[in-house]
Amino acid sequence: MIEDIRIDDFDYPLPDARIAVHPLEERDSCLLLVKDEEGELSTKRFTDLPGLLPADSMLVYNNTRVINARLRFRKGTDGTGALIEIFCLEPRCPADYAVNFASTSSCSWLCFVGNSKRWKDGPLTMSLKVREESLTISATRLSREGNASVVEFSWDNPEVTFSAIIGAIGEIPIPPYLNRSTEESDSTDYQTVFSHIDGSVAAPTAGLHFTPRVLDGIDSRAIPRRELTLHVGAGTFQPVKSDTIGEHEMHSEFIAVPRSLIAELASTSRRVIAVGTTSVRTLESLYHLGCMIASGEDASVLPQWYPYSPSHPSLTVEEAMQAVLDLLDREGSDTFVASTRLMIAPGYRFRIVRGMVTNFHQPRSTLLLLVSAFLMQRPGAPSWREIYDYALAGPYRFLSYGDACLFL
Repeated sequence: MIEDIRIDDFDYPLPDARIAVHPLEERDSCLLLVKDEEGELSTKRFTDLPGLLPADSMLVYNNTRVINARLRFRKGTDGTGALIEIFCLEPRCPADYAVNFASTSSCSWLCFVGNSKRWKDGPLTMSLKVREESLTISATRLSREGNASVVEFSWDNPEVTFSAIIGAIGEIPIPPYLNRSTEESDSTDYQTVFSHIDGSVAAPTAGLHFTPRVLDGIDSRAIPRRELTLHVGAGTFQPVKSDTIGEHEMHSEFIAVPRSLIAELASTSRRVIAVGTTSVRTLESLYHLGCMIASGEDASVLPQWYPYSPSHPSLTVEEAMQAVLDLLDREGSDTFVASTRLMIAPGYRFRIVRGMVTNFHQPRSTLLLLVSAFLMQRPGAPSWREIYDYALAGPYRFLSYGDACLFL
């Protein structure tokens, strides 16, 4: 049973010295560990990627942009009280990301609250200027949900949007394992060159290695590049703390896929190469959501274990994509929007993704489970542990600002 997989089998020693605290000055000069279609491992540079992609590939990447999700308030009117950190996770009202960011008087978010015990009741306030517009913003805790809180933000200047406010006072939430404070350089270093849809609280880090010259090299080979959106949640950093993965509750993440890409997936013979685990998760979720639609189920959220259910319908990719397209036609929409809680672990069968550009992931993480599942698609291929041992024996740098992998 998938649920009986022990997370201890996905642990490995990662010395702090191997964690990249900053990216290389030229982000595409990082190392690229390649596992080719025959299972052979080799070390290249990321600038070699365009020539390594199969000629019949289609590259799909995540266009999400990391928001300044970490806000710092001080209690009291004189700005000398206890520091309260509010980490915005996902919008609640309005629930739509774009509409929430465009709010001009109030909105609410599900948030982590740091130093929560010092914020017992009452609003937190802050006076600021945004593009010469003065305002006062208040944060009020409405309720608690597990280890998070629903926080309402309200402000007194309708000329200013919530997006502009967090852009002015918020910080980019770099990963906790970097063990350092956010620096000004992270505002650009922790964004991909193709990011333009606000909503993530963590970067789709495999995309951080791409540069205009790498993209130009891919274009010169006439390999199509396509975009989708998954807003990365803070849960991506959460290690599996239970003994078996069946006890781990997957976090939910927002996905949006344009109709044009869905139609292309329904008919293309090209091999889909996903940039990052977020793109993998979105593409594979899309197939299962199509199966849910075809079965007459509510496809607003993909349950964690749906792909492993014995009652899962056995549809072709074309049939699943057509079910999504039919739904979009009925709704008169050009974009399919849903949430996914998909857990991809060894034993999972990939329906859409044939290759993956990814980083090196944390021990005991769901991302490492996903990579292991992908590598197991080809009998006799090296395991995740063999690949990570190969990297640790060499000069590879790990995690968000580290080096990359290409798995075919």
